[in-house]
Formats: sequence, C-alpha cells, structure tokens
Amino acid sequence: MTAHSRYPHATPSPRLVAGRLLRQSSEDLHSFGVTLAIAARVVFGRRIPAFAAALYGPNGLKFVLNVATALLVLALPLSVAQSAGVFTTTERAPVAASVTAISDDAAARALSASRGLLAGSRNPTTVAAQDTPAVQRYAVQKGDTLSTIAEHYAIAANDLAYANGIEDEGATLSVGAEMIIPPGRGALYFVKDGDTVASVAARFKVEQSVIMTYNRLYFEPEHFATEQLIFVPGAEVPAMKRVTATRQIPIPSAGQLPARTGQLSWPVRGVLTQYYWWGHTGVDLAAPYGTGIAASDDGVVVATGWVAVGGLRVCVQHAGGLQTCYYHTSAVYVTPGEVVSRGQLIAAIGMTGVTTGPHVHWEVKLNGVAVNPLAY
Repeated sequence: MTAHSRYPHATPSPRLVAGRLLRQSSEDLHSFGVTLAIAARVVFGRRIPAFAAALYGPNGLKFVLNVATALLVLALPLSVAQSAGVFTTTERAPVAASVTAISDDAAARALSASRGLLAGSRNPTTVAAQDTPAVQRYAVQKGDTLSTIAEHYAIAANDLAYANGIEDEGATLSVGAEMIIPPGRGALYFVKDGDTVASVAARFKVEQSVIMTYNRLYFEPEHFATEQLIFVPGAEVPAMKRVTATRQIPIPSAGQLPARTGQLSWPVRGVLTQYYWWGHTGVDLAAPYGTGIAASDDGVVVATGWVAVGGLRVCVQHAGGLQTCYYHTSAVYVTPGEVVSRGQLIAAIGMTGVTTGPHVHWEVKLNGVAVNPLAY
C-alpha cells in the first residue's frame, strides 16, 4: 500500500524575498568594496608609483600619488557606510497601528506603534540674556576731581560730566556728593516725556538698534518709560567748557608749602622728544592726546590758563624756591590755591599753543630762573 504524503511548503512572500535580495546585495557590495580597496592600495601604493618613478621621475610619482589620494577619498563614504551597517536591515515584528502617548519628567512624547519608533518633540530651552553692566554710584572723596574719578573707572571725563550734569571742568565737587558712573563709553540719559528711540538715537548720533539692544527694549519696552535711566553706547556727548582764563595767586610763603618728597618725577610716562638746552627752557614729553599729567611733587597750584606760545598751562610752586609748569595741555583739573600731591593728575596732554603734536612742555624754575628738569 503506497502512502502518498504531502509535505507543507512555505509560500514565499514578496517582502521576505525583497529582504533577502537586499541583504545579499549588501554583502556582495561590501565584499566588492573591500576587494577594490585592497587592489587600489596594491596598485596605487606600490606598482604604479614604482613604474611612474622609473618612467617619469619625481614629477610623475607626485601626479600618481595625487590621483590615488583622490580615489581613496572618494571611496571613504562607501567604506564608512559599510562599517556603520547602513545597508543592514532589521526585520521588525508587526504591531498594531496605534499611537500611545507616554509622559516623563521632561516632556510628553509619542510612541508610534505602527513604525516601532519613538517620536518626541524637542524641549525648547529659554536662555536668559546676560544682564547689562550696572550703573555704579560713587561718593565724592576729598581731593577727587572729574579726571581722577574718570581715570579710576576707565571712562571719558566728558561722559562722566554729562551723566552728572556738569558743564564746566572747573566745577567744584562737593565731598560726599553722589555721582553716577557710566558703564562704558557713551551717555547715561534719563528718558523725557515725548522721547522716542529714534529721537534719542538722532540726538546722540547712533543707530536705533544700539539703544534697543543694549537696554533690552525688544523684550522689555518698559525700560524706555519716562524718567527711566538708559545707556547709549558710543554716544557723542557735549564737551565740557574748558578752563582757559588765566588765573594766578602770589607765591605762598615757605611755611604754606608742603615739604619736598624727593627728586621730581616725570609728569607723564611718555617719550622724551627734546631735551633742555639754552634755546629750549624745558623738556618735551610726547604722549597720546588726553593722557593725564601728574604733579612732579607736592606743592600749591599758583597759576592756570592760557599763555602765548605755551597754550593752556598750569604751574605748581614747591618748597625750596622750585616751581614746575606744564604747557600745551588740553585741560586743567586744578585751580590756583589748591594743594596737590606728588602723582596727582592736574592736567591732560594736548596741542594748545604752538606745537607739532600732542606732548607736554615740562618746565622747572629755581627762584625764577629756568633750570634742567632732569637735574632736580
């Protein structure tokens, strides 16, 4: 009795066939890429360079090496893709087509069951903008001048004066008075009724975006309300009225003068451009315009103001019959009768009078007779 048995046969599906073909193609492509890379290294790394070197010399060898390098670079993407398994496919188990929402501590995310992928939205992060430098306040101390305060905070004297409503560089600063200090080069300004960003920008000759950005007006427009203090970076402020009128006092008696502290110090760290000689009654020290000029020793200011040739100058009387004068200044920060100490700023480098560049003509007199400043 013959028994006929029927063996079950699996019916191949198109998806499985396509998967097998893709995997086989990937393996073949990978093998081909490896074989090609090995052959290229042998041919371009050994055979052809040797042949080119023998036939064409160094230039031929260089050309072949360049071509080989270019081909290897072009083959890199294929090698990297093979190593990373880009062409490898993974079969996924069929799942029901549904979307299940899940939550965690960070944010809600969605699980796409039909694709087996976790799809989540990005978490937006708000980055806090860096705060602008605060406006500092300073209580005036004894001996302070606009120049010394401005130099301490590394700002322009004109900017400091404008922020505090000072129009004359000779104005006296009251001890204990509070001054507001600009955070940099520019103008501190109290918004007035009727002001707009455009009008303030035009007033100080800057772009509107400069004011908007620095004061964060794009996001906090309330900062431009009336009486609010804003800062305008790079603003052009009105210059202070300079002290040019000649003022002087009689030479104080010996008992009214502070004692000498030693040899005279240079009034500025500059370049000595001209020495003392019979035709030149002082020493010239060149320095950038606006650089501070310091008193060479303790003494009393006896004269300030404009003189012919020398321009704007200041003179200080010292003990022992010695007097120092500083010419061609752009500004004077002291007044006659004021006691100054060694190293205190009394003026600024300028180009007033007859001069070819910014410098100070430093002159010393002993009992009214000009002497060499470097000898005292």
